[in-house]
Amino acid sequence: MKLKIWLSAFRLRTLPLALSCIGMGSFLAGYSGNFNITIFTLCVVTTIFLQILSNLANDYGDTVNGADHIGREGPTRAVQTGIISIQTMRLAIAIFVVLSFVSGLSLLYVSFGWNWESILFFLGLGVLSIIAAITYTAGRKPYGYAGLGDISVLLFFGLVGVVGSSYLFIKEIKFLFILPAMSCGLFSVAVLNVNNIRDIESDKQAGKLSIPVRLGREKAVIYHWSLIVGGLLTAIVFTIMNFQSIYQWIFLLLVPLLFKNAIGVTKNTEALALDPYLKQMAISTLLFVIAFGVGLLIS
Repeated sequence: MKLKIWLSAFRLRTLPLALSCIGMGSFLAGYSGNFNITIFTLCVVTTIFLQILSNLANDYGDTVNGADHIGREGPTRAVQTGIISIQTMRLAIAIFVVLSFVSGLSLLYVSFGWNWESILFFLGLGVLSIIAAITYTAGRKPYGYAGLGDISVLLFFGLVGVVGSSYLFIKEIKFLFILPAMSCGLFSVAVLNVNNIRDIESDKQAGKLSIPVRLGREKAVIYHWSLIVGGLLTAIVFTIMNFQSIYQWIFLLLVPLLFKNAIGVTKNTEALALDPYLKQMAISTLLFVIAFGVGLLIS
């Protein structure tokens, strides 16, 4: 029973999204001829730890700061319901901070050996990732309550996640990789946007000024469409600039799934009716990355 409670608190359905940026970076590394299975495995493990850390910190922070309350229409959270105490959640957060740090340090050693300049740089990024995960909704001034969560997701699930993970393999920054990184980032922001549209009313009550709260539902839906179309356009531009084979366009097969999400968010105005579209957008993003990456490798 306790295991089931913790698995629910981990919010495992968010993992496909977290793995998307690592997958994209790894596919790009393979496309460049520099894939390494050990680096990939450690990337996956570190990303999973960081995502669970982020979810636990979000559960804790939203309850402490009032966004998760009895009137909230989304899925209930562990601390909110009292199933997991605040003290126990703090301990779990600390454990995943340590796990993320140890896994990340192992990843850097395997990738760079004793190159301390590279290790310290990426260690700094890792620490920033941990801080960003915790302070999104926790702390005295959580940036998620100021509507800055979208920027953070774009950076860490897009630019840092994709370009950074590809660098671990190829040891150089390829600026064209910024385009597929933006695709991942924009689709990831779309997942957050579904969540925030669903929670508009409860976030208003808690003083959480997410983008949908600031824009209102109608404009937030337009914003959602722009995120999805923008993610597709950046992938299309990259493909045109690196075109070698028609197989590179396989990712376009995922367009109906992405548009299905945008249409669903547009039509469903009830909070609970939007919840399935969170999972659907996260899975669609991962499938998009797989299709995009496979297309690159077989081109």
